[in-house]
Amino acid sequence: MVWVGWPAPGLWVAGCGLLLLAVVLLLSPRSCRVRRGLRGLLMTRSQRLLFRIGYSLYTRTWLGYLFYRQQLRRARNRYPKGHSKTQPRLFNGVKVLPIPVLSDNYSYLIIDTQAGLAVAVDPSDPRAVQASIEKEGVTLVAILCTHKHWDHSGGNRDLSRRHRDCRVYGSPQDGIPYLTHPLCHQDVVSVGRLQIRALATPGHTQGHLVYLLDGEPYKGPSCLFSGDLLFLSGCGRTFEGTAETMLSSLDTVLGLGDDTLLWPGHEYAEENLGFAGVVEPENLARERKMQWVQRQRMERRSTCPSTLGEERSYNPFLRTHCLALQEALGPGPGPTGDEGCSRAQLLEELRRLKDTHKSK
Repeated sequence: MVWVGWPAPGLWVAGCGLLLLAVVLLLSPRSCRVRRGLRGLLMTRSQRLLFRIGYSLYTRTWLGYLFYRQQLRRARNRYPKGHSKTQPRLFNGVKVLPIPVLSDNYSYLIIDTQAGLAVAVDPSDPRAVQASIEKEGVTLVAILCTHKHWDHSGGNRDLSRRHRDCRVYGSPQDGIPYLTHPLCHQDVVSVGRLQIRALATPGHTQGHLVYLLDGEPYKGPSCLFSGDLLFLSGCGRTFEGTAETMLSSLDTVLGLGDDTLLWPGHEYAEENLGFAGVVEPENLARERKMQWVQRQRMERRSTCPSTLGEERSYNPFLRTHCLALQEALGPGPGPTGDEGCSRAQLLEELRRLKDTHKSK
């Protein structure tokens, strides 16, 4: 299992010290001034430490699983039919079915309709995924997990127990729950007519993978199941890597064809396009996409999929090489040897601005 112990003792000592300091300062006579100072202190000096403690608890202990179960119960109560209305895509005997789960996640069934075989991607709510399997009348033979976070891997246990011959694929570097078949970069999973290639895309987590369904066997577009690497007009947070690592992973998917369909792990389209308008307010492609997304979301319709060709035109996290974005955010690339570093710095600045934009 993924639980390998509690955070390092030093983190606990530092965290408890910070909490004690906060209590003492808040109880002092000059509490108003102190509160302002304390807020600045926590935001500037302890934010990273507190995040490391919380992230370690979520990913390495049973507390993360309990938090996931609470999220699952709340989402089922709030969205008994799912947070969004989705539409499957059918391509000459291959079906891609998005399944809305939790408050904004997507799981997917990839189905070979002729063989009646299905692959599940990131099945975080086993009840919702099982309901879709039964409705489609297919056999689940494989689970593809993009990374270890519970909102992507939480259904592995129940589904693998229910479907005894089901294989669970993922990166061995990521502590995937109930992993049975480790994958490396460029490994291919074959299920019926489905040929699905794993691409290593570290950054969000150390072992994050995306999955590329090859369109050639069914004469249709390829499909990228991007987990928390890439969203419509956005990208995932860098929890276990550097900006350079994340940039390299984004460049991996940039090398795919424009007609590749993007199936992301979350419904973040409206928020992401709003931020893209802040950094590139004159981008007409973004404006057109935003109008379409707003119409979709007014009726709670899913915005999946987009295409990589579309994403190149408005997703700022895929446009760090574009002069307009470089001029808006800072100095452009220097000599050839410095280009990667300069683009990584732009990626970091985009993430900082995105976090600031979201908190307002």
